[in-house]
Amino acid sequence: MDITGKLIKILPEVRGESQRGPWVKGGFVIETEDTYPRQVAFTLFGEDRLAMVNALVMNTPVVVTFSPESREYNERWYTDLRCIRVVPFTGSATPASTAPAMAQAPASAAAPAAPAAPFASAPADSEDDLPF
Repeated sequence: MDITGKLIKILPEVRGESQRGPWVKGGFVIETEDTYPRQVAFTLFGEDRLAMVNALVMNTPVVVTFSPESREYNERWYTDLRCIRVVPFTGSATPASTAPAMAQAPASAAAPAAPAAPFASAPADSEDDLPF
């Protein structure tokens, strides 16, 4: 899934150690530019993904590709938006490398619609002026 918004905050990194070795987790927040703007927080795992966010400039538009994940704990549900990729917004809805190639004719090239046929009028001597 993709979402576009303005990068407003980079969350602090959290580091730890597991049986597999050291890990790092971070996050960031964007604000959508809809009629009613929403703030959306994303999480990142790994040095390479944190480097993507640290390379971005604050208050610039970005496109975030993410995967929503939910889990249950003590009969409560928690949702996490895991960022897969974040790139600067270039003016199109999705980055060129992630957008599927679709051949669409431009709107100006579409053939104009034919005018609608006029209603048949009732004879002039009819008492009823309704067309049906």
